[in-house]
Amino acid sequence: MRIGVPAETRPGETRVAATPETVKKLAAQHEVIVQSGAGVHASAIDDAYVAAGARIGTAQEALGADLVLKVRSPNAEERAQMKQGAALVGMLNPFDTDNLAALAQQRLTAFALEAAPRITRAQSMDVLSSQANIAGYKAVIMAANAYQRFMPMLMTAAGTVKAARVLIMGVGVAGLQAIATAKRLGAVIEASDVRPPVKEQVESLGAKFIDVPFLTDEEREIAKGVGGYARPMPADWMRRQAELVHERAKQADIVITTALIPGRKAPVLIAEETVRAMKPGSVIVDMAIEQGGNCPLTELGKTVIKHGVTIIGEPNLPALVAADASALYARNVLDFLKLVIDKDGKLVIDREDEIVRAVLVAIDGDVLRKAA
Repeated sequence: MRIGVPAETRPGETRVAATPETVKKLAAQHEVIVQSGAGVHASAIDDAYVAAGARIGTAQEALGADLVLKVRSPNAEERAQMKQGAALVGMLNPFDTDNLAALAQQRLTAFALEAAPRITRAQSMDVLSSQANIAGYKAVIMAANAYQRFMPMLMTAAGTVKAARVLIMGVGVAGLQAIATAKRLGAVIEASDVRPPVKEQVESLGAKFIDVPFLTDEEREIAKGVGGYARPMPADWMRRQAELVHERAKQADIVITTALIPGRKAPVLIAEETVRAMKPGSVIVDMAIEQGGNCPLTELGKTVIKHGVTIIGEPNLPALVAADASALYARNVLDFLKLVIDKDGKLVIDREDEIVRAVLVAIDGDVLRKAA
């Protein structure tokens, strides 16, 4: 089978869907065509791909392969260069119905890796977790860079410098990595999440968990989430959380928000009133900005100062750690391909497999995933 790895064309996207490490394994059985320069921003040069067994080609050659590996979904120009009936693997945004319809119209067999179920067998191909892990790390590094004071407590001849106080909202994979990274930098950390089970994880990393008590059985049930993701909480619980967060944010030097609900607009966690009450020089990193943001003052792709608070709205944090982000993503892709490529090197789609069934979003001109 001919496998193509085109360069990503979305502005700011520096990752690549296959690295020399994974290409070497694919090239043992397949012809692999990597677009010239596809991995340069991820520290993977053309010569490294050639040494791994790939052939360097044009965008048209890579996109015209039987199986195309991408990070982001192809745009109209890229889709036009793809063969009808070809297979596509990438982060295709399964909640974007217009995009899925366009893929189906090209009669592509499309696999959206973000749709993989949160089960043990799918952990090695969980692109959301691998990339969120990197994003959580980078969010703290960006916050530390913007914050005009030290992160750790320092005792110097000129006096004592207090440790930075960090508030992390949303304790999924990104939030937990943010806690761990901020802890390594010497900060004092508090964290909040709607799901009670994460309290133990938060405390195990050395942070304090901000607990919003549940007053009803309904709140307690919703807080359990579904499939590893949070669910929208009732209005009264959100009000109580907002009041508590407002008080904690006033004391914080850095706030990192990570709260996302798949297919929905990100919930507002830091209102303008709270930003106004924060200390001058404080920093907010809004990791949910691609879905509207957890703070209404965040601006997509910009770093702004509002009410004396620096607010960072970088939409693609993993792309700022392109080498490791690509390495992890490429391994996720390679592990997924083991489910759809048989020992003879042919594409085989087993719809009885719950992972394959979940990620298959388009085939034979049909969109298989319905709007949420």
